[in-house]
Amino acid sequence: MYKILEKRRLTDITVLMTVEAPDVARKAKPGQFIILRASETAERVPFTVSETDPDTGAVSIIFQTVGESTYKLADMETGDYIANFVGPLGRASELDGYKSACVIGGGLGCAIALPQAKYLHKKGAKVDIIAGFRNKDIIILEPEMKAASDSLTIMTDDGSNGSKGLVTDALRKKLEEGAEYDVVIAIGPPIMMKFVSIMTKEYGIKTIVSLNPIMVDGTGMCGGCRVTVGGELKFACVDGPDFDGHEVDFDELMLRNRSYIEMEGEACNLYKAARALENEKKGG
Repeated sequence: MYKILEKRRLTDITVLMTVEAPDVARKAKPGQFIILRASETAERVPFTVSETDPDTGAVSIIFQTVGESTYKLADMETGDYIANFVGPLGRASELDGYKSACVIGGGLGCAIALPQAKYLHKKGAKVDIIAGFRNKDIIILEPEMKAASDSLTIMTDDGSNGSKGLVTDALRKKLEEGAEYDVVIAIGPPIMMKFVSIMTKEYGIKTIVSLNPIMVDGTGMCGGCRVTVGGELKFACVDGPDFDGHEVDFDELMLRNRSYIEMEGEACNLYKAARALENEKKGG
């Protein structure tokens, strides 16, 4: 059992949760992930490690309440115990040797990209962060991203923060103004990573993306997280999650990620209805 040390809402739908998991905290590196089960009967869900503290044994994850499992997890409180918390899984990001990097996060992907930016910045690399959100109300980790970069650009789809546009608009502007990068790291929705990769290919810039396909066991046995990279079959859980963005078949990835969207929606609605009925009974 793994104790929840902190639960904090970053937005209405985004939760930061810190869990006591000393073994994971000592070994996890940027880019790796864990798989947890909130209870003995819950499903296995992967989460990228957002931050670790080896001294206290704390591991932080950030997630959005978008499905039944994340709603159940978000209903847990500080002091509660998670049944299983396994990791670190996947290959750590290979970040050494870069002198100038652009780290791009889309929505929740900013939580996954932040450890990479921190690592590069600490190593002395020049780091520009570009972060994209739908609107200003769901912007997360702004102070943390500022601290881990030489410059931070936040774009919103609706311009509610004063900077309207996509992350690719901001990247294009930087490149046209003469920015030179050894590497671009893009993490977020597949459609965002796809178009970042298309742009960086034009400029011949090495591009790393982190893939989060449907995943079950996280050890390469189930085959659920298969992706096509460079025309070859790869498993995101053991071969990744980082891959060369110029070689990923993003269209296939997006198609596979939509495979169970209707069933996921139904399960989520049933859980929320049951929770509402339970709260109504308690209130009555």
